[in-house]
Amino acid sequence: MPLLRHVLLGIVLLFLHTLASSAAKDTVSPSQALAGSNRLVSNNSKFALGFLKPGNESYNNHNSFLGIWFNKVPKLTLLWTANGDNPVVDPTSPELTISGDGNLAILDHATKSIIWSTRANITTNDTIAVLLNNGNLVLRSSSNSSKIFWQSFDYPTDTLFAGAKIGWDKVTGLNRRIVSRKNSIDQAPGMYSLEVGLNGDGHLLWNSTVPYKSSGDWNGRYFGLAPEMIGVALPNFTFVYNDQEAYFTYTLRDDTAIVHTGIDVFGRGFAGTWLEGSQDWLIHYRQPIVHCDVFAICGPFTICDDKKDPNNNPFCDCMKGFSVKSPKDWELDDRTGGCMRNTPLSCGSSKDRTDLTDRFYPMQSIRLPHNAENVQAATSGDQCSQVCLSNCSCTAYSYGEDGCSIWHDELYNVKQLLDAASDGNGVVLYVRLAAKELQNSERKKSGILIGVAIGASTGTLFLIILLLILWRIKGKWIIAHPLEKSEDSIGIIAFRHIDLRRATKNFSEKLGGGSFGSVFKGNLNDSTIAVKRLDGAHQGEKQFRAEVNSIGIIQHINLVKLVGFCCEGDNRLLVYEYMPNCSLDVCLFKANDIVLDWTTRYQIAIGVARGLAYLHTSCRDCIIHCDIKPENILLDASYVPKIADFGMAKILGREFSRAMTTMRGTIGYLAPEWISGTVVTSKVDVYSYGMVLFEIISGRRNSSHENFRDGDFSFFFPMQVARKLLDGDVGSLVDASLKGDVNLVEVERACKIACWCIQDNEFDRPTMGEVVQSLEGLLELDMPPLPRLLNAITGGSHPVTPQYFDSL
Repeated sequence: MPLLRHVLLGIVLLFLHTLASSAAKDTVSPSQALAGSNRLVSNNSKFALGFLKPGNESYNNHNSFLGIWFNKVPKLTLLWTANGDNPVVDPTSPELTISGDGNLAILDHATKSIIWSTRANITTNDTIAVLLNNGNLVLRSSSNSSKIFWQSFDYPTDTLFAGAKIGWDKVTGLNRRIVSRKNSIDQAPGMYSLEVGLNGDGHLLWNSTVPYKSSGDWNGRYFGLAPEMIGVALPNFTFVYNDQEAYFTYTLRDDTAIVHTGIDVFGRGFAGTWLEGSQDWLIHYRQPIVHCDVFAICGPFTICDDKKDPNNNPFCDCMKGFSVKSPKDWELDDRTGGCMRNTPLSCGSSKDRTDLTDRFYPMQSIRLPHNAENVQAATSGDQCSQVCLSNCSCTAYSYGEDGCSIWHDELYNVKQLLDAASDGNGVVLYVRLAAKELQNSERKKSGILIGVAIGASTGTLFLIILLLILWRIKGKWIIAHPLEKSEDSIGIIAFRHIDLRRATKNFSEKLGGGSFGSVFKGNLNDSTIAVKRLDGAHQGEKQFRAEVNSIGIIQHINLVKLVGFCCEGDNRLLVYEYMPNCSLDVCLFKANDIVLDWTTRYQIAIGVARGLAYLHTSCRDCIIHCDIKPENILLDASYVPKIADFGMAKILGREFSRAMTTMRGTIGYLAPEWISGTVVTSKVDVYSYGMVLFEIISGRRNSSHENFRDGDFSFFFPMQVARKLLDGDVGSLVDASLKGDVNLVEVERACKIACWCIQDNEFDRPTMGEVVQSLEGLLELDMPPLPRLLNAITGGSHPVTPQYFDSL
């Protein structure tokens, strides 16, 4: 029995020792190292430090890193790593300890070597490492807390902590910069960095050499090109520039707020706030917004196309004749390795075989690559081509208004443009390929042409036989006339290009235009039509198919009617019913004699809501318009609104409620989901509708300069509405040209609905069906909370209402 008691006592003591050793603490000392699953936790429990292996079940990561993360955020958010470029590989068990020279070090027990060390100039033998409440890991004297020898804030990775500095210590030469990680798993430094220059300007850089995004000038509150970062989450910025330092920092108004600011693996700067209610990050700032605006984001020999849907196609693709260099890296969001040639260039090695000489493949409507060499001696495209062929390192050439340009070695930063006229660099790039690559393509093309020719011949023969049969039965030819009206028909007509050219008087009377094409007025068979001509063969085709596939198969009084189309050669035209009162933006914003009275405006708001509700819930598939704005709302002779321009529409099967897609639409009407890059639903249209409703109320652009004073974003109209609602004063918000002749009950109702529509969280926004019911007075809405994101952007001091947090 005494022996049994001793055994039990030993077990209990061992258990208590295990608990004590694994209990959370914030300090590493010479007598207490950190190893295994143990971790340090800051006194406020906000941050944790320990060894971890980033990844998921599908990726078996064998590399361990010492890192700092948010302790209470269930989604692991790594903020800092010590040994990102030198991980500890299984089965080694690493240990964080104070080494003999007083430095903090990671020890590899298997090899008895030091993986990483602070390498500070230690002047005492009593050092300890402490994880502070702000997430800073400091190596300091155990007896004098103010004597700091090293701190992680001086060596950031991809995150800027609140209270940390980014920029220069001009005295010591220390440059604190934020550097992207290699990919979503590997913590090694990537190609992108966020830096403050010695002259005080901030830039996003590729390879520390090529700037692709500037912060703008400091205006005393924030950098001019980053107004979204002010407000509730990040209210207190400091920028210091003198002979000793040039740095930027920020502090939180609420130290308990969980804010993440840094640079992602794609080279985009971001700022986000953790929302406890929804258990997710709200990204309220991201620059550049579009992936392809990041320099060389896809690596060498690639094309970046941000109009692609990442749910089906990634935004990066290899050039013709090239294949992905490392598919595994691409899966982990690291595309910087780019693509490699399928077939090596002959480079003059086959001079006696002209059929094996390198050739050029034309790439249309693209942004030309980085680092062109101008060849003034070449005065024609053929001469430019020969100059490139005569140099083994030349990989591409272009000849245009600026003469001959050639490129050597790898091609970087090529982007697919909408059309050749959309950018000054949108010309043809001729990429050098081995003859074999183009010969294979020509064989395939020949086979296709032969097949098409056979099919066309067979089809023609069949058509002749069919017409003869019809002629024999009917005794006459049957000819269809465009625009013959049929009350029961909902089909669309295929027009000839020559007929539409005549109807529009050779496209002479232009009604308007946008990024995809122009709209012309025409007359056909005594009917007035609007003909939309899509520009650019590549993007025009996508726009054309999107519009025909969506609006071409449905009808609703508040959707513009597609009468027909033309698809001949490269010509893509859409024929719509003509709207005599133009678009809503003309009636609201343009200087003219038209002043829409309140009743008309309110009916327009209801009509647009009904049209969207029909698209979202009453069609066979859910259609998300993706570009609701006043320019895309047309008005007929009675000012009945018709939603138009479905070129960006997204069609979802009823079995799907959301989709991942690239950002589309117009700045000023975009929901936060577009910026954060998450999946989208029909609620993006609800957000855009809310922004349009604000403009219907005020008669001005939300972004109008009249709404700002000396750059003060607090006068942003949507936030004025939200605050006036709380103060009970909505009459002052209405368009002054109405001279107070409004229905204040309807005004307040419209203001409430608009504010609910632009809530940050899509689940807080109403459906368009609920919007219709609310506008018609059938559904009563509560007072909306201040949208958190807009409150942050406008630097508002109003607290976000409690019910907002309860609803998340």
